[in-house]
Amino acid sequence: MRRLFILVYSFLCFQFLSASSNTEPKIRYFNLQDVELLDSPFKNAQQLDKQYLLELDANRLLAPFQREAGLPATDSYTNWESTGLDGHIGGHYLSALSLMYASTGDEQIKERLDYMLNELKVCQDANGNGYIGGVPGGKAIWDEVTEGNIKAGNFNLNGKWVPLYNIHKTYAGLRDAYLYAHSEQAKNMLVKMTDWAIKLVANLSEEQIQDMLRSEHGGLNETFADVAAITGDDKYLELANKFSHKLILNPLLKHEDKLTGLHANTQIPKVIGFKRIADLEKNDSWNEAAQYFWENVVEHRSVCIGGNSVGEHFNPVHDFSRMINHTEGPETCNTYNMLILTKMLYQTSGDKKYMDYYERGLYNHILSTQNPNTGGLVYFTQMRPGHYRVYSQPHTSFWCCVGSGMENHAKYGGMIYAHGKDELYVNLFIPSKLDWKEKNIEVIQENNFPDEAKTQITVNPKKSQKFALKLRYPNWVKQGELRLTVNGKNEAVNIDENGYISVSRKWKKGDKIAIDMPMHVTVEQLPDKSNYYSVLYGPIVLAAKIQNGELKDLFADDSRGGHIARGRQIPMKDIPIIASEPKDIPSLIKPIDGKPMTFTISNLFSENYPKQMVLMPFFRIHESRYIIYWPQASANEVEALKKAIEEKERNKILLDAITIDKVVCGEQQPESDHFIEMDNSSTGFIDDVHWREAKGWFSYQLKDEVKKAKKLHISYFDKDRDRNFEILINGSVVQQMAMSGDKKDVLQTIIISVPEAEYTKDILEVKFVAKSNSITTKISEIRLLTE
Repeated sequence: MRRLFILVYSFLCFQFLSASSNTEPKIRYFNLQDVELLDSPFKNAQQLDKQYLLELDANRLLAPFQREAGLPATDSYTNWESTGLDGHIGGHYLSALSLMYASTGDEQIKERLDYMLNELKVCQDANGNGYIGGVPGGKAIWDEVTEGNIKAGNFNLNGKWVPLYNIHKTYAGLRDAYLYAHSEQAKNMLVKMTDWAIKLVANLSEEQIQDMLRSEHGGLNETFADVAAITGDDKYLELANKFSHKLILNPLLKHEDKLTGLHANTQIPKVIGFKRIADLEKNDSWNEAAQYFWENVVEHRSVCIGGNSVGEHFNPVHDFSRMINHTEGPETCNTYNMLILTKMLYQTSGDKKYMDYYERGLYNHILSTQNPNTGGLVYFTQMRPGHYRVYSQPHTSFWCCVGSGMENHAKYGGMIYAHGKDELYVNLFIPSKLDWKEKNIEVIQENNFPDEAKTQITVNPKKSQKFALKLRYPNWVKQGELRLTVNGKNEAVNIDENGYISVSRKWKKGDKIAIDMPMHVTVEQLPDKSNYYSVLYGPIVLAAKIQNGELKDLFADDSRGGHIARGRQIPMKDIPIIASEPKDIPSLIKPIDGKPMTFTISNLFSENYPKQMVLMPFFRIHESRYIIYWPQASANEVEALKKAIEEKERNKILLDAITIDKVVCGEQQPESDHFIEMDNSSTGFIDDVHWREAKGWFSYQLKDEVKKAKKLHISYFDKDRDRNFEILINGSVVQQMAMSGDKKDVLQTIIISVPEAEYTKDILEVKFVAKSNSITTKISEIRLLTE
C-alpha cells in the first residue's frame, strides 16, 4: 500500500511535463522508509528528535486551532505560540511526525500523528469552509482580505503577525502527512483547505494579491503546486502562480541580484515554489531563476558552515563585517530551506556541486544545531568569535527554528542515496542500510566518517544483476588521491561528467566496495575577502572552544527573545589573531595523535589566550563559546590590527554595557519581539542599516524589568526634508523633532531623558507619531540606557 501511494504521487508530479526540459528529473529519490540509519551522530540526532517530539503536549499545540474554530481548548503553549504566531508549530509538528514515522516506523509517532489529524479535522469541520488555522482573530482578517481590504507590511497582514506564513506550516504539514505517512484523511483536508484559499483570493486582482504577498508567506506557492501534482487538477497550479511573488521573481529571471537587505528566510521558500512550479510546467526560465538564486546565495552569501544571513537578513556581498560582529548569525531555517532547494535542483541536473553544498550544510550547520544530550534546537549560529548559542526546551521554546529543527533531524535518510533506472548513486557517507525494492537489492554502508576518511559499501542483491554504482567524488578530495577497491582489488577511478565515479558490473551478494578519501586541512576566507579565515578538514568545519565568560540563558525560557544569546560579548580585541600569511595557515594546524579530527593551531597572538589552541569539528562543540572565524594578520601587522579592532569596537562596547533593551527597526524579529504596532508605516534600508518610518505612527514595547532606565537612545537618518514628528514614552510627549534633511546617509543619534514618572514601569512604550501632512524620519534603532 505504501509503495502505491508513492508511485501515484510520482506519476502526478510529472504529468504536467512534456518531451524534454531542464526541469525533467535526472534521478529519483528513495522513500525514507527504504533507508535505515545505522550508528552515527545522525542516528543519535534522529533518536533525540523522536524523544523531543513525544515530549511535546499535542493538546497544547492543538489549542490555537480549536480556539479559533470555537471549540473547547486547553491552554496554548507560551512563547511565539501565544503572542501572535499561534499554531505555526502545530503545522511543523505534523511534518516532523510524518517524516519521523517514515524514517523509523515508530507506532507511537504514528499514533500522535493520527491524533493531531483527527483533532484538526474536527476544527476544519467546525469552521465549515475548509479553513484550519490558529491565527488569532483569523476569521476576521480573512474576511477583510476576501473583500479586498488589504493592509500588508513585510511582517504583518491586517494587523496580524505573518498569518500567511503561519498557515503555510499547516498546509505543509498536511501535505507531508499524506506524502510520507500516507494519510488519505490528510490529503482530503489539504485539498479542502486549498479550495478555501482559492475562494480567499477569487475576487482579488493580480495587483491586490501581489500587494498581499509583501507580507511573509512562506512557501505557499510550493504547497499549492504540490496539491496540483497530488490531485492532477491544474486549478491549483493556477493558484500557485498567483501566490508567486513577482517582486522577487522578476529580478531573478533577469539574473539580477536584488537580495541585499531582504529578510533571507522570507525569500528562500518563495524560490522553492518557483522551482516546484517550473518542474510541473516545464518552465526553463523559472528553473534558471531558481538556479541563479542558489548560486548567488551559496557562492556569494554563505559562510563556511553553509548558512547565510545576519540578524535574519542578507548582508551585502562585499561587506560581512556584521556577520563577524553580530550576535545573531546564520538562521537554521535558512539552511533548512536551502537544502530543500538544493535537493530539487540536484534532481533535475544531476550536478554533484549541489551534493557538495548539501554535505557542507548538513554536517556543519544542521547537525550542529541540535544539542546531542538534550535534543534542544538552535536558532542563530553565531559567527562572532567567542560567542555561543542558545538551545530550546520542549515546553518553553516555539521559534520557527524549533519547527524546522524538529523536521531536520527526522529526515537524514533522504539524500544519502538516489537512483536511475540502472544506476545507484551514493551521495553521502552516512552509515545506513538501503532497501532498493525495485531491484530486490540491499545496500549497507558502514564507516566511522568523518573520524576515518573512508567508507565501505556492501551490495546484497537477491539475485546477481548488473547496474552502475555511482559514487560521489567529493570536492574536498584532491584529484587522483581517491582510492577504490572492489572485493579487495583496485578499481580504476573513472569520473563521469557530473562528478561521480562509475563502477558498472554484475553484482553478487556480498560484493564490497571500499573507498579511501584522503582529507586535507584547508582554510576559507570570509566571502568579502576581509582578513577572517575558517579552518576545514575535508568537508568538516573545525572550531575552538573558548572557556571565557558566562553562558547566560543557555537553555531558553519562554520569553519572546529567548532564542538570542544575550550574554556578554568578548571584545574582538581579545580574540586570538593568527599571526601568519594566509598561505601558511594550513602548516600551523597539526593533528593530535590518538584523537581523530582533533588538531592544534599555533602562532596565535593574544594577551588572554595561549599561543596554541585545540580545534575540533564544530558539530561537536556544544554549551560553550567558540571560534569559527579567526582574524588574521602577518607577524608585523598584528599589533596594528589589534589596535584597529579595539578602536572600532570601543564605542559599541561602552553602549552595550549600559543598554537594558533595544529594538532594531525594520527587522522582523526584533520588531515582533517588541510587539510593534503601527498605522501607515513602511520600512527600508540604507547600506544594510534597516529603518522604519510612518505617515501615521508606530510603537514598540521595551522592557525595563530592572527599573533602571534613565535615557532613550535613538539612531535615525536625517536625509529627508520636512520630517516633523513627536516621540512619546507611555503616552507622554518627550521630544518634538523637525528634520532638515541635510545629513544624507550618515546615521545620527539623539539621547532623551526618560521621565521620572516612568522609572517604576516594567514596560516603556516608545511611540513615533507624524504630525499632520508630514512623515516621521527614518528610525533605525532604539535603546533604553541606564545612564
